Amino acid sequence: MREPLVKLEQASRLDRIGDRLQRIVQGTLRTQRVRDLLHGVWLGHPLHPAMVQVPVGAWMSAAVLDLMPGQRRAATTLIGIGTVSALPAAVAGLNDWAALSRDQRRVGLVHAAANSVALACYAGSLVARRNGRHGLGKALAYLGLSAASGGAYLGGHLAYSQGAQVSQSISELHRMSEGWHSLGDMATLPQRQLITCEIDEVSVILYRHGDDVTVMLERCPHQSGPLGQGQVQEVDGHDCVVCPWHGSTFRLNGGEVVHGPAANDQVLLPTRVVNGRLEARLP
Repeated sequence: MREPLVKLEQASRLDRIGDRLQRIVQGTLRTQRVRDLLHGVWLGHPLHPAMVQVPVGAWMSAAVLDLMPGQRRAATTLIGIGTVSALPAAVAGLNDWAALSRDQRRVGLVHAAANSVALACYAGSLVARRNGRHGLGKALAYLGLSAASGGAYLGGHLAYSQGAQVSQSISELHRMSEGWHSLGDMATLPQRQLITCEIDEVSVILYRHGDDVTVMLERCPHQSGPLGQGQVQEVDGHDCVVCPWHGSTFRLNGGEVVHGPAANDQVLLPTRVVNGRLEARLP
């Protein structure tokens, strides 16, 4: 199965549709607050994977009930729940998709198309059932489940093979050795400026505010953007670093994500000062 997926990732012919859809999504979801809500900034991880559990669970349960006698009403109710709940899940997914890299968007476009087919089948199934055509309703539901399964497979590829909406920075921690690492003299560290240095060839940023120093992984958890090249902005009274690639924003005094498309907090390293030298270690 790997070769067709590689070809899909490289299918530049999809860019014409994908780029146009991306502009539509970004033009429609203009408000930062709405985008953050749909990214799952408030939740601490992407919202879309959590939301899809409702339609998938309802549709799969309906498939089981369709095999049992006397369960028409229950199956129809579940089909309705799944169909309605799929709509906000799709909006959250499109919001995430619009902030991905081009090769990820190609796979995501087919993922969305498969799920759209599934949604259309289930909507048709619901109409057929309510009109008393339960045989047609069951057939459409199983077609929808097949399409949704294909879409789920592509969603898994997006997350686990391509790293879409998965924290890109956390793996850096595994490259660091245990113990405290010296980062330089505290006295020479400038105030309220981003400084980039390395611990075991892992890039980190330093930010001093008074006597407090933040040591944060430099790779943005969204798409590995260089936070060390970002700008420092004050948001709600907190100094924050803004990723120069996609605008993900993190508090420098805690690592919390403030604005997406990142939905994960950024990792901070514990620090101490020994004989005037700043040191940091793994969390």
